[in-house]
Amino acid sequence: MTDIDIRRAHVLPLKDAKARVETIAERIAERFDVDYGWRGNVLRFTRSGVNGEIAVSAHDLRVSVRLGFLLFALKGAIEREIHQTIEQQFGR
Repeated sequence: MTDIDIRRAHVLPLKDAKARVETIAERIAERFDVDYGWRGNVLRFTRSGVNGEIAVSAHDLRVSVRLGFLLFALKGAIEREIHQTIEQQFGR
């Protein structure tokens, strides 16, 4: 079961969308000590208490996150942060 599931349409070429997701991943890794890597068009990330992925297509992206017990209480704040970060990289 996924605790956070966000879908967002975009109009960027796939290459540019992946580059922006890479920028997001770099910021997350630096801020929260997250390990990440690409498998095709899916960026997978993990750290203690959280794992997930960002799947990118030519038309949209999907963020799926599974939170551990201790982080589940922060679900709302984490979800807001994800939305804000997507807005910064992909606009409205």
